[in-house]
Amino acid sequence: MEAADREVFIRDDDQLVAPPNGGINELLNVDQEEHAQEQEFLGPQAEYNEEEEERKYYRRKRLGVIKNVLAASVGAMILYSVYMGLLQMQLILHYDMTYREVKYSNLGLEDIDHKMLMGINVTPIIGLLYTPVLIRFLGTKWMMFLASGIYALFVSTNYWERYYTLVPSAVAIGVAIVPLWASLGNYITRMAQQYYEYVNYREEHVQEQKKLPKGACHSYIIVFQSIFFIIFHLSFVFAEFPMCFVLNGYLRENEHILKNVHNCGANIKGVIPGFNTTVLSTLPRSMLLIQVESVLMGFAFLSMIIFLVLCGAAYRPTEEIDLRSIGWGNIFQLPFKHLRDYRLRLLCPFFIYSGFEQMFAITGFSLSYGVCALGLDKLWLLILVYGLSCSVFSSLSLCLLRLPRWVCLVGGAVVHLVLLVALLAFSPTPKTPSYLGPLLVISVLWGLGSALNKTGVSILLGMLYGEEKERLDFVFTIYHWWQAIAIFIVYLWSNMPMRAKLSIVLATLLLACFCYGVMERRLARKIPFRLPRIPRPRHKVKGYRYLEEDNSDESDSERSDDEEEGLDDDDDDEHVAEEMEAEDGDGGGQDAGGPGAESPGARRRGAEGQHHRGAEA
Repeated sequence: MEAADREVFIRDDDQLVAPPNGGINELLNVDQEEHAQEQEFLGPQAEYNEEEEERKYYRRKRLGVIKNVLAASVGAMILYSVYMGLLQMQLILHYDMTYREVKYSNLGLEDIDHKMLMGINVTPIIGLLYTPVLIRFLGTKWMMFLASGIYALFVSTNYWERYYTLVPSAVAIGVAIVPLWASLGNYITRMAQQYYEYVNYREEHVQEQKKLPKGACHSYIIVFQSIFFIIFHLSFVFAEFPMCFVLNGYLRENEHILKNVHNCGANIKGVIPGFNTTVLSTLPRSMLLIQVESVLMGFAFLSMIIFLVLCGAAYRPTEEIDLRSIGWGNIFQLPFKHLRDYRLRLLCPFFIYSGFEQMFAITGFSLSYGVCALGLDKLWLLILVYGLSCSVFSSLSLCLLRLPRWVCLVGGAVVHLVLLVALLAFSPTPKTPSYLGPLLVISVLWGLGSALNKTGVSILLGMLYGEEKERLDFVFTIYHWWQAIAIFIVYLWSNMPMRAKLSIVLATLLLACFCYGVMERRLARKIPFRLPRIPRPRHKVKGYRYLEEDNSDESDSERSDDEEEGLDDDDDDEHVAEEMEAEDGDGGGQDAGGPGAESPGARRRGAEGQHHRGAEA
């Protein structure tokens, strides 16, 4: 019995013991489930589409470029609305003898205004010396921000009108005008380049950050420059708000203001001979002027914030460093060397005329024709219509997407040519409101010509140099420097007869059209132009990982040391060739991007350098 019970017990124990392979199988199943979960967590998601995410990324980049263009355009529009509106109101108030004697009896406000205008108009003629250095040192975006801060400083000085506040701030504006406009032109063109890169991000030359193909981004340059000028020209409209809503209520009647004026238009000498020195019936309250200046100051700060926050960088950080690393001496010399390019030399008359025509519209036509015939209370209407016309007709430059590029400039020149001939013979009678219609028509047509001229010149420069990222600041600096020279000439000729002024403008326009035709003909015949060589960046700064010899961010990190030495030797050979090319004439007499010829001495020195390196190896 005991043996039988023991046998049953053992049999029961055998049934309770698990099979020897069962535990191992269960453990294997657990490991497989964990491994599958780990792969599902760490591996690529099933619904992740790399191409779709890349497409969304570059779409956001393109929207960012459009935001940058709109922000720069609105910022410049607000800035110049504040500047021109304040300057106009300030000059009218300071012109009134009663205002000067009651508020600033012994201050000499008229002399201060003269020196202030001299600072604004004379100082920019030295802008070619420092503008490229400032843009390269600060960067395009920060140069726009700094210039907007200087304009805001000018607005703030009107709270305390003294010699030591108004004159230095006016000089500062004169210093900032050329850098501001060169930065704006460079920025808009650079945004067109970036937009092309983000649209064609899969192209090999874009991925390798090579030079863009000729004409690749021309359509984007046309669109972006048109958008900029459509928005910017509205500054002439908003600049008249202080005059329209504040100052017009304090003006005397036209019979008093124009009592001693006997001639207008082409028959006069100076601006408005015989214009009364008292134009205000009552003086505006000081608190009202402070409120107006505070509103303008707020908008000036708004433009600074727009430039700072909404405008993105024009260049990558590495490109910014490369632009500075060619040496400050080279940056200083390159604007002068770029004038060797016959394209820029032949466009200089158009640059000068661009300054003439806009200043004549604001000062010559609006005052000597408009105010003289209609009265001071209609000044805001003439300039407002001119600004609206410029803004609306700037959209006509979009026709260059289908038409040749000369259409814009030649069309604007033809319109202004007809108007200049008409103005030479037009002399309206003073205090004659019936001339309002013809003068408004002339203002609209002059705005048409100005819009085609301004957008046409900027688009043309973008087309000629759109693929040259490192040359844009030099090219736009030359353009706006010649404009500053023209504005200085307009400031000097204020006391000349009107027919002499119109004759100078007309002669400049004809010369500009002739030179532009010569330039287009040379380009059609493919005559090579001379571009200065941009030196290669020489990085002496340590601390940037991408500037070090052993680049840990390099994609091909498995390259052998021998290959790296060979690549360095090739770079040295290219550098020697470039230096020899510079000694032979700074790359003169060749087309953009063409290979430079080496002298026998250059070849000999290059060969000796290669032999020396081979001996060391």
